[in-house]
Amino acid sequence: MDKEGAREMAERVRIAGMDVGKQYLVIDSPALGVSVGVTNDTRGHEALLAWCAEHQVAVVALEASGGYERAVAVRLRDAGVIVRCLNPLRVRRFAQARGKLAKNDRVDACTIALYAEAFADERVAVPQDNRRVSLREHLLVRVQTLDVISTIISQLEHIHERSLRAMLQARLQGLKRSLVALDRRIAKLVASTPDLAALADRLRSVPGVGPVLAHTLLALLPELGHLTRRQVASLAGVAPFDDDSGKRRGARQIDGGRAGLRRVLYMAALVAKRRNPEIRTFAERLKGKPGKAIITACMRKLIVILNAIARDGTVWQPI
Repeated sequence: MDKEGAREMAERVRIAGMDVGKQYLVIDSPALGVSVGVTNDTRGHEALLAWCAEHQVAVVALEASGGYERAVAVRLRDAGVIVRCLNPLRVRRFAQARGKLAKNDRVDACTIALYAEAFADERVAVPQDNRRVSLREHLLVRVQTLDVISTIISQLEHIHERSLRAMLQARLQGLKRSLVALDRRIAKLVASTPDLAALADRLRSVPGVGPVLAHTLLALLPELGHLTRRQVASLAGVAPFDDDSGKRRGARQIDGGRAGLRRVLYMAALVAKRRNPEIRTFAERLKGKPGKAIITACMRKLIVILNAIARDGTVWQPI
């Protein structure tokens, strides 16, 4: 879509960009020539809804902001406003490409709106409901707990003073108990939601897919089952991209995607490479290629299989 076409769509659809902060929200619509600032709380959200209604804004684009955007996004969606959550890095590169180096809340909101206008036909993610948001928060705490456990284990390899080791060991055991409790909470949360529980069971029918990957997919990839093969590989960060220039043919590389999902998918692919006959046969056909290329291909194969299972509502059937 060219710039004029995007502008015409913006005039019809009325797109606004929003810069999200912990305390304040700044909203701007270049096409309408209006902007507003409100507090990031219940009263501010109501004022924002009134502003959107007054100016007939149908789409609000914002960047992922570490969770500060969740409450306002839910409130906007509940009111019927389409919310587009954008990749901050892409928006920043868009600003740089336009030669806009200044950065403040108003400028950022304007840039977000212009990006949303320029890429108005970009696929919009499936909105996450409160159940998936809660699941995502639990998984975030789980990942952070695992990171701390890894750090303490590394510290124990280099600490020899007895009292320090005892303190670290006690902390390590406490974190391991917390991890077990978290896993129980996550399993209970999924089991209490019939549709999520049914999808998790179908995903776990694939050899090599355990509860961690199944729950991670539910939380971090709500689009699963609504994507093409290439789209799901791209979102998982395992789609290969060309690196060619003139006569040079560089090795294809993966880039982007959702890092938290890719991390869990990597571990699952290692297991599936041994226990899943389809993935194992696929990996054997790739012998001779670099090890990282093989495991990346297995990750891609696995996520494509899982996407098909979610799409078709079936369980895994061996070939």
